[in-house]
Amino acid sequence: MNHVMITGGGSGLGLGMARRYLKRGISVSVLDLVVSNGNQGLLTQAANEGDSQWAFFEMDITDDAAVEQAVAAAVAKFSSPDLAINSAGVAINKTLADMKPVEFRKVIDINLNGSLHFASAVAPHLVPGSRLALVASLVGITSNYGYSAYGASKFGVVGLATALRYEYEPLGVKLSCICLPEVHTPLVDKERQEGNPISLALKKTAGCMDPDEACDQIVAGLDAGKWMVIPGALGKITGFVTRHMPGMFNGYIQMMVRKLMKQYPVQNAG
Repeated sequence: MNHVMITGGGSGLGLGMARRYLKRGISVSVLDLVVSNGNQGLLTQAANEGDSQWAFFEMDITDDAAVEQAVAAAVAKFSSPDLAINSAGVAINKTLADMKPVEFRKVIDINLNGSLHFASAVAPHLVPGSRLALVASLVGITSNYGYSAYGASKFGVVGLATALRYEYEPLGVKLSCICLPEVHTPLVDKERQEGNPISLALKKTAGCMDPDEACDQIVAGLDAGKWMVIPGALGKITGFVTRHMPGMFNGYIQMMVRKLMKQYPVQNAG
């Protein structure tokens, strides 16, 4: 592997994955809105350890033309990517009653439309043997109370990745869909301060992973060529029960929601 391209690689899990590939001696192109000075230092340190290179290409994932331009610039510098990962994303934890339509559209535009923008821009550069990975979420399999926007966007990413799997794997380009449980990142810290209490309590079902452990397991899953990568034991169990015993899972969640509603009273819709 010579070149890994990562959107959202300037922070969070994208940054963690970028550092791991740099330490292996692989060139990494980071596509993001910005990379802070501190995170630039972390990327450079990892590159020095692996005797590798990294470069930043500014882009807004919601702007298809900007994404296409950034991808083309990264390919011009490092050649076609062996692995292209879309890790750019945003979360909102609000019930439908508390959320404004503009907030819903923003989440869809970044998470789902952004995945489409990246896939459309990078697919023409992918050659047989390369891999496209879209970061979805365990919520893209299970959803959650207070996650109408985030759940809809991530269900969409899983659906998009599945369709692209049918379109591109016969051509030799492999697909991976990364369905993460909660990972302890600054985004999660913000959500815990502002999120819906019922939603936050339910999220404990799948646990919260350490970001280093999550990145290690994601990279290991991609190394193994897995289609669906679900890090963490609790995440795997939750995903399995949701897909193979949906009635049991729904009954459990409904029971928990009713219990939590007594602890955190909510107004009925209407």
